[in-house]
Amino acid sequence: MAHEHTHEHHGHHHAHGHEGSPARALGLAVGLTLGFAAIEAVAGWWSGALVLLGDAAHMVTDAFALGLAALAAWLARRPADRRHSYGFGRVEMLGALINALLMLGVVAGITHEAIVRLQSPPQLAAGTIAWVALIGLVVNLLVARLLWPSGENINVRGALLHVLGDLLGSIVALATGIVLLFTEAYWLDPVLSLVICVLIGVSALRLLREAVHQLMDGVPLDLSLDEVEAFLSQLPGVGHAHHIHVWRIHGGMIGLTAHLIVPDPTRWPAIVHAAQTGLEERFNIRHATLQPSFGGDASCDDLTCSTC
Repeated sequence: MAHEHTHEHHGHHHAHGHEGSPARALGLAVGLTLGFAAIEAVAGWWSGALVLLGDAAHMVTDAFALGLAALAAWLARRPADRRHSYGFGRVEMLGALINALLMLGVVAGITHEAIVRLQSPPQLAAGTIAWVALIGLVVNLLVARLLWPSGENINVRGALLHVLGDLLGSIVALATGIVLLFTEAYWLDPVLSLVICVLIGVSALRLLREAVHQLMDGVPLDLSLDEVEAFLSQLPGVGHAHHIHVWRIHGGMIGLTAHLIVPDPTRWPAIVHAAQTGLEERFNIRHATLQPSFGGDASCDDLTCSTC
């Protein structure tokens, strides 16, 4: 019994039925986005408004990003197999990473165009811009409403970032169109576009950081490894807890492995129960593997010593 291995799965049944909603919502979002992109392209061609044609191209890019997120959500629903024992949920992190990079590329393109336009602001068809922007605002609000309930999912958050960019773009276009109906402040469009680029760029960088952190098996950003270690070490019957590893497997599934020094082997069943219950209630960790060393010194932290 020197290395008894206890592996509990409280609350984890490899069920992914709840993930169907994000996939469906993302699919609807793709359809709405592509539909409005077509309308915007026709309006831009008819009016000669470059800003509408450019935004239509932006919407097509976003539709691709939403489609990528929908594909990731669909793949994440596949059950675990002998080659992928944790399932395919991590593909959502990969989708979020790609979407963040795509959004940074879009931001770079808009920033370049805005700087060019600042040097020589073009005249714009204000009325057409305002009406199309109003329709775009409604469409983007609807898409955001579809995705918002699943916003805790990092993959959906990446898609929402694109929708947020479209939403802010529609607000800017609407405000620009209204202002240009009464003035000739054509510089307003590139200036507000640069402000939006800063806001979206910051959000994209944060999403990129989180996606890379999760793919690198980093400790979830909302958890403290020190607090988890202190909790396990203070359990009755535990001399010390070490070699603790915590990572996000995918979605809301957090994994933990830890080595516990237990001087009295008879207390191990109670320790396992207390540890699993506390980890789930305090840290939302439902997938924990705990390995004991029986009969060791409560103060020992060296697995190579003869006592441990």
